[in-house]
Amino acid sequence: MDNRLRVLRAERSWSQAELAERLAVSRQTVNAIETGKYDPSLPLAFRIAALFGLAIEAIFTPDGATPPGPAAP
Repeated sequence: MDNRLRVLRAERSWSQAELAERLAVSRQTVNAIETGKYDPSLPLAFRIAALFGLAIEAIFTPDGATPPGPAAP
């Protein structure tokens, strides 16, 4: 699964440790998600999406898929 977690974190100038604290997980978990070594559980994916104010699908996509863009009017 691909994800935009590193980009979203960097846009906010958060370290992996800061993001981990906000999500109540370890820094190693954040690193593993960002590098694609670990796919988050559904509850964690929901917490991540809520923290960034995005839909899960805007953060996590199947390998090689393009994340959905803004909805057309």
